[in-house]
Amino acid sequence: MVDAVAPPPPLGADDALFLDFDGTLVSLAPAPHRVRVAPAVPRCLCALSRRLAGAVAIVSGRTVDDLRRRLKPWDGAIVGQHGLEIRRADARVVRRHAAPPHFPSLERFAAAHPGVLLEDKGATVALHYRQAPALAPAVVAAAAAAVNGAEGWRVVEGKMVVELVPRGIGKGAAIRELLGEPPFRGRRPVFAGDDRTDEDGFATVTAEGGVAVRVGPGPSAAGYRLPDVRAVLAWLGSEADA
Repeated sequence: MVDAVAPPPPLGADDALFLDFDGTLVSLAPAPHRVRVAPAVPRCLCALSRRLAGAVAIVSGRTVDDLRRRLKPWDGAIVGQHGLEIRRADARVVRRHAAPPHFPSLERFAAAHPGVLLEDKGATVALHYRQAPALAPAVVAAAAAAVNGAEGWRVVEGKMVVELVPRGIGKGAAIRELLGEPPFRGRRPVFAGDDRTDEDGFATVTAEGGVAVRVGPGPSAAGYRLPDVRAVLAWLGSEADA
């Protein structure tokens, strides 16, 4: 981990741009459904897609369908649920884990703890505790106990959220996969994200000779840093109000 302080270089015409969503393009909200997407954000993505010949992708823990709805009229490549589903640049969608998870212990935990929200994304689940931050240790322990009896699953900690994701799935692997396909192939990868769930993506683009950008404070494998969403949008050339 490094403590990068330098802002990232300007985007080049030969770059491939990968962007996290929550905390990177939009400010965090008390609950996932309450995020606000400034109208300038999809306009910015459309302009970037034209500039980079379509080599723009969103890489998120959210579902592909949720992101497509929120980012209209932009309709490019999307990595959803940390790589369990990928909407490619040609609009094909690949989903890698059809069996929905079921963790009854987490359902009971969320029901018993006000302020904790259990989000079922179809192929992954998340426990959000932004409205009950003091419960962080209990939330992490509940998630660890749930995966202890579920072979093939792992816990991924984020900002006031704990996600349960199948082993072998991650943003870094998804970015690497897209880099092997047009229009991303042969371009320098650039990835911006704000959370621990983005760290394997930072490692991937760095290994590929690219640019990794951490948004906000905290130790990171990224070599560059921007302070907040507003700074990200300014770097991307948007006048969006974060």
